[in-house]
Amino acid sequence: QVQLVESGGGSMQSGGSLRLSCTASGIIFSFYSMAWYRQAPGKQRELVAEFPSGRPITYADSVKGRATISRDNAKATVYLELNTLKPEDTAVYYCNARRTGADYWGQGTHVAVSS
Repeated sequence: QVQLVESGGGSMQSGGSLRLSCTASGIIFSFYSMAWYRQAPGKQRELVAEFPSGRPITYADSVKGRATISRDNAKATVYLELNTLKPEDTAVYYCNARRTGADYWGQGTHVAVSS
């Protein structure tokens, strides 16, 4: 059974930083492209950052320069660091693991940024 478990969300102040973690089980982690998405209230889910397997890392324009995605294949964990937080970063953040024929999601972790 595949599980992606996110952690690190919570209530934060503008200008602060966060570090989210997502630990996977039930998959060969290194075979998967890993990504973070977020969904703000009333909006569609959007890609925040992607760390593909064998391709360049990509970031959404809204977080470029503020976000760093990293992965530790030995720990089957992907991280998202986001600095200089803004109220518009408020959202549920989801971890995604994807490869041809497989697409898995975590349950999400809520981030609330107050001004």
